[in-house]
Amino acid sequence: MKSTYSAAGVSISEGDKFVERIKPLVKGTFNSGVISGIGNFGAFFNIPKSYKNAVFVASTDGVGTKLKIAVSAKKHDSIGEDLVNHCVNDIAVCGAVPLFFLDYMAFGKLSSKVAVDIVKGLVRGCRANGAALIGGETAEMPGLYAKDDYDVAGTIIGAVERSKIIDK
Repeated sequence: MKSTYSAAGVSISEGDKFVERIKPLVKGTFNSGVISGIGNFGAFFNIPKSYKNAVFVASTDGVGTKLKIAVSAKKHDSIGEDLVNHCVNDIAVCGAVPLFFLDYMAFGKLSSKVAVDIVKGLVRGCRANGAALIGGETAEMPGLYAKDDYDVAGTIIGAVERSKIIDK
């Protein structure tokens, strides 16, 4: 086992560059519910006062084999947007509206350009659906993923009035 990030093939500087590039993009999704910016280990969101007897609805999803197409086509922004829409659809069928979204990205070798493109798609999807992108995790795992491969997953939290829940 390697004793440092760099010895393990992980670039802290590339990760730092990525975070600095996405801060203004992510902030563009913030709404009145967002209490904290990105950078904390947890994100804070105010429950909207417009709800009387709301329940949260949560869903986590990925985009599956679309990733292979994105990598071969070198088009990564659409993956982020697809991911948000998959998650939004999962809670919409329960009657919920989106409140906020969190992402997870894992790379064989982190490319801040590719990661920023994915976040641009996440931002587009969040804006289109009224969700704030309030946090996430980016991991660089050489040896687990091939150099140009990555995986993404997202979690969305929405709300619905208890009386309007759609349940199978």
